[in-house]
Amino acid sequence: MGERAGRLESRWPARSYAFITAWNPASEPRPDDANQQADAQLVARLDALGIQRERAWAEGPDGKWHEPGWLLADVDVPTAAALGDSLGQAAILAWDSAQPVTLRMLAPGPSMDAWKKAVFNRELPSDAAACVHWKDQQRDAPPNG
Repeated sequence: MGERAGRLESRWPARSYAFITAWNPASEPRPDDANQQADAQLVARLDALGIQRERAWAEGPDGKWHEPGWLLADVDVPTAAALGDSLGQAAILAWDSAQPVTLRMLAPGPSMDAWKKAVFNRELPSDAAACVHWKDQQRDAPPNG
């Protein structure tokens, strides 16, 4: 997040990208069979929409959280966000070619005070904060200061 995906983009050229998963909605672990069923339903929806996809994995920064999903090509943010939202996902990754990967939260954002506190307390690095977009707010990042 917050960095360009140049190697990926050179191997699979597209105008835009998104990463979406059907696994573990709302970041709550579910049994593998339930996750696999949700994934199959997502694949059927992607096929119906004609969206190009490649299997991909998401992993948390500490390596403890990982789950399969799909890298999508040439899909607009509203479509990818609607898919993620319908699956109960907390967020998707989305970006335009040659731009930093952006975390698109599908839940309402924190108050400005909480947002500024997270950056100030280094719970969320300021450079990463600039690449987080909240569903219900026009701003993308807290103001400086």
